[in-house]
Amino acid sequence: MLKRIIYSIHRVLGTCLCILFLMWFLSGFVMIYHNFPRVTPQDRNRAIGILSADMPEIEEVLNRIYPDTSIQKINLKITSYGQSAFEISTKDSSYNLVADSSEFIRKVSYAQIENYAQKWCSADIVKVDTLSEVDQWIPFNRLAKDMPIYKFHFGDSEKHQLYISSRRGEALQFTDKNSRFWAWLGAIPHWVYFTSLRQDGELWNTTVIWLSGLGSVMCLLGFGLGIYMLVKQYRRKKKLGTPYRKFSYKWHHVLGFVFGIFVFTFVFSGMMSLASIPDWIIKESKPSGRRGMFGSSSMLKTQAYQLDYRAILLYYANDVKSLEWTGFDNTPIYKVVTTDSTYVLDASANNITPLILTEQVVKDKYTSQHKEPIAVSVMTEYDNYYVDRKNKLPLPVYKIDIDDADRTTYYVNPQTGDVRSFTTKSRMHKWMYQGLHSFNFKFLAEHPILWNMVMWVIMIGGTLVSLSGVLLSYKYLRRKFKRLTKKNCKE
Repeated sequence: MLKRIIYSIHRVLGTCLCILFLMWFLSGFVMIYHNFPRVTPQDRNRAIGILSADMPEIEEVLNRIYPDTSIQKINLKITSYGQSAFEISTKDSSYNLVADSSEFIRKVSYAQIENYAQKWCSADIVKVDTLSEVDQWIPFNRLAKDMPIYKFHFGDSEKHQLYISSRRGEALQFTDKNSRFWAWLGAIPHWVYFTSLRQDGELWNTTVIWLSGLGSVMCLLGFGLGIYMLVKQYRRKKKLGTPYRKFSYKWHHVLGFVFGIFVFTFVFSGMMSLASIPDWIIKESKPSGRRGMFGSSSMLKTQAYQLDYRAILLYYANDVKSLEWTGFDNTPIYKVVTTDSTYVLDASANNITPLILTEQVVKDKYTSQHKEPIAVSVMTEYDNYYVDRKNKLPLPVYKIDIDDADRTTYYVNPQTGDVRSFTTKSRMHKWMYQGLHSFNFKFLAEHPILWNMVMWVIMIGGTLVSLSGVLLSYKYLRRKFKRLTKKNCKE
């Protein structure tokens, strides 16, 4: 009786989800090499001008807002229409100030947007659409605040299309026919990125979780049934083998037994890309130490910046695209973006000095944040958590292990001050998502050829399992349809 119930659930779920599974695996091949098109910071930097060294003192700029306001963030950049501007964030508000006057940034005009668009492509603009709702290449409801959005069509052979916000004058998306083609074969079906669904973020999130969750149940039931049928066959014939003789059933059983567990891990980890681990499984404790970049207040202390930012603009020969005031604990930092590079400078020095955080500075920061014992070490190779298959994560880094309830670990880049952290809960989530979905762990990351071989073999197997499921579902529905037709004819 139990076997019949499990079999029925597996068959019904398989019939409903088999085509979706096949789509996920086929699009997964494409996803290895092609992602959904996105505008990168580097793309935006190429289309904007450079900052002039003729700038006011930072204190003069800050005095334009309320006196003694606590500053959380300062960023100096060139707007899309060529104006130098300060973005200043406080605890309660944010300000966009023109760098060389006391004015606030005004709304960008269409003429300025069109001039900005022409910098993205050498071809002529042949058509401009004014969008009042999202479309396939900007399917995110968070972009509602940017409406209307201008969509520029260029007359080149690559059929480039550029989306620009009418509110901010900022590029939101830039595609060509090649990236759109691969997205239709890869990211769109794989992530279920269909506009009608994706524009409602909460609905999309819930839909994908439920589909992959039901798919995970289907896989577990099918794998369990496969083992049961093997054991049953062994007891009858005293040898391992499938009891099925029909081609479709036989190969679905064999392929499901060999690759079924991997089909489950892919689908389950896909669900975990959006789902969080509930507290009843692992409950994360409250942070025992204070958080913040500058002490416990998370506020910038501009008096700590001994290096005048205008000296940086002069030093890099008028090639600076943006400049950010940031820091690590009590160490003030400038992050400088030029046309081709990013530089991180120690702002506590009086001259241009690349940032190098000492082990003692890092240790002092986390000692002040945590009451528990800490251990600091220098890591010169990846581990299973600080790892990147494309080798883009920098080394060496400081690894800080905290002996707290969450087993917190920090990875600190001494040359940038960038921090990554993991707790017991986030480590488990990392394995449930990246570990199972893209095999992003140390051994395979260090052997890219082996990683590609493993991915291809498993995904070919998953595709064949899904394809055999589609065949079985077709036969099942055909039988049902024939019975229903025959019954109606008799009546």
